[in-house]
Amino acid sequence: MVSDDRKRPLFMISVAAELAEMHPQTLRMYERKGLITPNRSSKRTRLYSMDDVERLRRIQSLTSMVGLNLAGVERVLDLEERLEELLRRVEDLERELEEASLDAQRDVEAVHQSYRRELVRLPAGEVILHASIRRRGPR
Repeated sequence: MVSDDRKRPLFMISVAAELAEMHPQTLRMYERKGLITPNRSSKRTRLYSMDDVERLRRIQSLTSMVGLNLAGVERVLDLEERLEELLRRVEDLERELEEASLDAQRDVEAVHQSYRRELVRLPAGEVILHASIRRRGPR
């Protein structure tokens, strides 16, 4: 899956720093601040994925182009992640609603079909229910 490939840790810190166009020490600082969490190899070497590199680029953009400090960057990234979660939830709910709507349509059609089977056509084209109607005592 393409998404999994983007999450696969591939790059050591020097390569990730070069791809993100920043100094490796900056990556270490971002890690200490909790803005990035690289994977670690069995020998504790930092390994970055393409998603990590994109996140580093986003951080760089927010600090240099927008002028945010790292606390602001952290808040923006948290809000963006929350927004993505909510959008995924909305998609799930829309899918569930569509399925429920189709189920309801099928149920309504089944009821209509059962009524049609219960109807009897009279010669004059009138329609009555096949089941007899019983009255309860005098009214």
